[in-house]
Amino acid sequence: MLCNYGSSNKYKKLDSKLERKMIEMKRSASGQSNFKSIDSIILRFPQFREGLRNLRGVFEQYDEDSNGTIDREELNRCLEKLQLHFTKEEVEDLFHSCDIDGSEGIQFNEFIVLLCLIYLLMKPSSSPDNTLKMHSLQLEATFDTIVEAFLFLDKNGDGKLNKKDMVKALNEASPWERSPARVTRTRFKEMDWDKNGKVSFREFLFAFINWVGIESDEELPDSGT
Repeated sequence: MLCNYGSSNKYKKLDSKLERKMIEMKRSASGQSNFKSIDSIILRFPQFREGLRNLRGVFEQYDEDSNGTIDREELNRCLEKLQLHFTKEEVEDLFHSCDIDGSEGIQFNEFIVLLCLIYLLMKPSSSPDNTLKMHSLQLEATFDTIVEAFLFLDKNGDGKLNKKDMVKALNEASPWERSPARVTRTRFKEMDWDKNGKVSFREFLFAFINWVGIESDEELPDSGT
């Protein structure tokens, strides 16, 4: 799954937009968060899983040839039906940024990331006519909570995660029970696919969806094993 990160430049423009958005949202939050520890995020995984699985029907609706992926033409029609207006370049940026395996098609997990990125970038929108219409308060709440989880982990508020952020987040709930260094390294490596020492919101999203396990009922394995 995590194999198409040879060139980080093609993601740079979108990731820069996301970084600025995250900095803005972190400032707006003023230190307020519903999450107090990494465990409080993990406890929400069943709700995350249920909320994201509800997108399966939406995905199948726009996967018009039922081949398990959404190609460029299907994506353009999807955006039209959602009443979203993007330039051709913006659509290409979104497509390439979410097609992480280079298959030239958006699979279900990639589709979740794509919709969440659009939702985030369009909120709040300067144009009320260009806001992602989710038609689902549960889905919007799920996306908002995923964003909040990222903001909780972004301890220095620079719009991206680093290893120091992860160490602090893993250890702050129970400072007397320090997480092994290898656990932190493993979790960070799962997110930092281009190995640049920083994790964008897009990279975090893919790893987060994998941890939540939308394709199965299995819980996240104990981080100490």
